[in-house]
Amino acid sequence: MELKISKKSRVDHDLVSVCGEIDLYTAPLLRGELADAAVAGGRTVVDMSRVEFCDSTGLGVLLSALKQARGNGGELELAAPQPAVRRILQITGLDEVFTIHDSADVPAAAATQ
Repeated sequence: MELKISKKSRVDHDLVSVCGEIDLYTAPLLRGELADAAVAGGRTVVDMSRVEFCDSTGLGVLLSALKQARGNGGELELAAPQPAVRRILQITGLDEVFTIHDSADVPAAAATQ
């Protein structure tokens, strides 16, 4: 399956919308897109509402981007993961590492957590 990624700048964060499956074959595309945001610092929210599947490679890309963002004084947050993806985050304990929002409409107040 193809992975589609789009970016939008919001007042207090960048929104990266991801659609499709994040796996061994599509993860490099996501890695490249998130690396750009992580280098810039600031706050990046990844809209996961249209991600149907995410394997360990995808989780590694998200975790690497989070570490890089934090290293540059920024933050990477996840928004609206579907139940199957949320379950994977819970099983791996990454739901305790990432800030996860129930909706892609992330309030500005969330930046001060």
